[in-house]
Amino acid sequence: MELFHTLPTPCYVIDEARLLENLTLLKRVREETGCRILLAQKAFSCFYEYPLIGKYLDGTTASGLFEARLGHEEMGKENHVFSPAYRPDELEALTRLCGHIVFNSFAQLEAFSPLCKERGVSVGLRINPECSTQGAHAIYDPCAPKSRLGVTRAAFRMELLPLLDGLHFHTLCEQDSDALEETLDAVEKRFGGILSRPNIKWLNMGGGHHITRPGYDLDRLCRCIRRVKDRYGVTVYLEPGEAVALNAGYLVTEIMDIVENGIKTLILDASAACHMPDVLEMPYRPPLRGAGLPGEKPYTYRLASRTCLAGDVIGDYSFDHSLKPGDRLCFEDMAIYSMVKNNTFNGMALPSIAVLTFGGSCKVIRTFDYMDFKGRLA
Repeated sequence: MELFHTLPTPCYVIDEARLLENLTLLKRVREETGCRILLAQKAFSCFYEYPLIGKYLDGTTASGLFEARLGHEEMGKENHVFSPAYRPDELEALTRLCGHIVFNSFAQLEAFSPLCKERGVSVGLRINPECSTQGAHAIYDPCAPKSRLGVTRAAFRMELLPLLDGLHFHTLCEQDSDALEETLDAVEKRFGGILSRPNIKWLNMGGGHHITRPGYDLDRLCRCIRRVKDRYGVTVYLEPGEAVALNAGYLVTEIMDIVENGIKTLILDASAACHMPDVLEMPYRPPLRGAGLPGEKPYTYRLASRTCLAGDVIGDYSFDHSLKPGDRLCFEDMAIYSMVKNNTFNGMALPSIAVLTFGGSCKVIRTFDYMDFKGRLA
């Protein structure tokens, strides 16, 4: 924490040593299985680190035009994109940025595959294996009933199969490889015959693989990848986002005030609503360095923000000692999603971005000011 005392707050800090640990493990999976691994930029898009990431992974994957352009410009390796729908002008640009484009419907496939083929872009279709393996977070379940994501087997138009080069599924969220194995069983049951067709060259198994989490069953993942490669002779892609930067970042915040109404509440210069929106969306309780559960340690506080949103509360935490305005706190695992989903509600400034380097120094690489707020509104 001493390194963080001079940082402007709030501030995201990317830990390069931990990032490298994750990348080394992902590279091991690539080398042991022959699969290709792409960075899902929706989870982490701090392109300052793309030169490092590009040494270990095969490229990037995008959810839209801006991410695709970022991957093309800043990493310059394989570049894939999937979106539930594309506008014609977007597709025109994407065919010049991406080597793989995945469609969500046969209508879009029919409309845009001629241009893709003309420009040498590999064409894929997202499938829905109708296999839900998530119990806790329905908002992240693409296989939920009436899902808009992916084509079911019943809706698959076999006459358009020759337009395809590959298939894509993405059904996991922060899960282990047992969920992938269960999903693969469903994919093979419904789409195995399609995977066997000679024009199908690749299968993208999406993201949600928590590969770099302690205790993740890496051997099972490798068996799943080899199973697909050996059985169907296709190239296998994985596109993790969280696993790339898992536990590789922090959010440093300062206590501005303490108010009391049944509980002592710390007013921070960081906000759940603005700076870590998944806390409210999922919801979840972010890890906080040196803190425990309420009542676990002698001093319990509620952590909240200075926005006007009454529910802008991060959670209740306990500490070994009492806290005061000016003290700093360090939330952990803040490199993923928070940095790409933050916003300026209430005119809150975006957190600065710093890097904890391999040499142990901490340097600020980006700050934000009033014009970053004003410039996006007019």
